[in-house]
Amino acid sequence: MSAQQQSSLFRRKDLRIVFMGTPEFAVASLDALLRAGYLVVAVVTMPDKPAGRGMKLTESAVKKYASEKGLKILQPVKLKDPSFIEELRSLKADIQIVVAFRMLPEVVWNMPPMGTINVHGSLLPRYRGAAPVNWAVINGEKETGVTTFKLQHEIDTGNILLQQKLAIGDEETAGEVHDRMKEIGAQLLVDTLEKMEAGTIEETAQSLIAGDKTIFSTAPKIFTETCRINWHKPVSEIYNLIRGLSPYPGAFTLLGDKIIKIFRAKKNITPPLIPPGSYESDGKQLLRYAGIDGYIEISELQLEGKKRMSVEVFLRGYKI
Repeated sequence: MSAQQQSSLFRRKDLRIVFMGTPEFAVASLDALLRAGYLVVAVVTMPDKPAGRGMKLTESAVKKYASEKGLKILQPVKLKDPSFIEELRSLKADIQIVVAFRMLPEVVWNMPPMGTINVHGSLLPRYRGAAPVNWAVINGEKETGVTTFKLQHEIDTGNILLQQKLAIGDEETAGEVHDRMKEIGAQLLVDTLEKMEAGTIEETAQSLIAGDKTIFSTAPKIFTETCRINWHKPVSEIYNLIRGLSPYPGAFTLLGDKIIKIFRAKKNITPPLIPPGSYESDGKQLLRYAGIDGYIEISELQLEGKKRMSVEVFLRGYKI
């Protein structure tokens, strides 16, 4: 190991980091920090939640990973709880890192001397909000990316540190983009910290990214009504909705009196011979719904109360 590498490793181990995150997306970033030699003095994640038929308490993906690595874990119910604030302050973190976590109060994000940085799944200022990957795919974007930025008062509005672009394939689902993005975001986080330590990073206000305010867009939380397919729309929009909600929470419609979720489909721009929202099948491998200008041909689906399956398997056991 060279003298420069030894010096870099010393700085990393000397830098005290508190990591905040909950889902699998955040695990990749936490793992990248540890593999890069950084000192994570504590992990903050959501409290365990009851889930499943037995309503057993379930740990977050970040908690499971942190437990395996022997890291200190904090699970506050309220982020303004005085006891949590006191314990957080006692950790004497130099910097806090947030990846897919809750909105932080100022007393938390403004605590460390180097501030708090966030890894966000879009090219800010585009797609600020809770579901940036989903909305990028739903809106038919060909490109998205990852941004590291400094937290400030309003959500996802802080100064940008680094960004990396990511192409979206024509057939990619939000889940597939998510899986590629979490690895890119993890490396971008390490790059950001290295540049901050070296003093070579420059913060850029989001207002300076573009003078045209149309670049600012939001990515609000996905609700049930968002997932309901409106067949009185062009099939290209319906197709993107299906991709953007796959695998979770899933775009849905009715098949008779049953709800089905559609995870994969193909679009067929052929003038439909049946009304929008109507469906037809050959009973073997074709199940398609009509939009206003074509058909959506289903490849993978899930009938309520059943498992996800291919359309061929589904049609073998379900008579239309």
